[in-house]
Amino acid sequence: MAIKILIIDDDAELTELLREFFQSQEAEVEATSSPKEGISLVKSWRPDTVVLDVMLPEMDGFQALKRIREFSRVPIIMLTARGDVTDRIAGLEGGADDYMPKPFDVRELWTRIMAILRRSKTQFGANGVYEFDGLMVDANTQSVMLDGEALDLTTAEFEMLRLFAENPQKPLDRDFMMEQTRGIPWESFNRSVDVVVSRLRQKLGDDPRHPRFLKTIWGTGYMFIGIPDGEVQPQEEEA
Repeated sequence: MAIKILIIDDDAELTELLREFFQSQEAEVEATSSPKEGISLVKSWRPDTVVLDVMLPEMDGFQALKRIREFSRVPIIMLTARGDVTDRIAGLEGGADDYMPKPFDVRELWTRIMAILRRSKTQFGANGVYEFDGLMVDANTQSVMLDGEALDLTTAEFEMLRLFAENPQKPLDRDFMMEQTRGIPWESFNRSVDVVVSRLRQKLGDDPRHPRFLKTIWGTGYMFIGIPDGEVQPQEEEA
């Protein structure tokens, strides 16, 4: 599967240079000069990595980085024409994975992207397999195992569970859930999300009052609270 790279930069000449080089490496490329459009593309297109410029219209790269980190852990490399070390520190502290000052060699940028993607594969969700306490979600084979038993999920149920597994411990609102599973024929109102979550809970054997995996966030949506394998389940205090 080709690597998907999103470029958010208002330098048209540089963007075209990067597009041509990345495509020569058989990567899929989307590019925009608008940070707001770039943030939307992170949500809808789900790139493998983002190349983000600091100096942008509408909002600067640091603001865009902050917005992206509110919902995504996608690897981000920031670019800047300013060589100030404080910019580099601000970017890295804000959640960027790497930082390159302009001008730069496009081959070095590509090498850094490859290095970041290799590192990310060793982290949570390597190779599309998500493992929690008793639950395994395999995005490659679209299969789910719970306590050693295979679960029979519909496409909508699997896509919803995959979305939860990719965003553990994060409150997800219904609009975001519908947007991220847009291949599913949702009804015109987002309560249809509740129906799918309810069916998913039944198949997971999850009690909404004492959830093991899916917690209702009243007024917002839901949060996946499964504990990744190898982590210790925190003890809840008794009321």
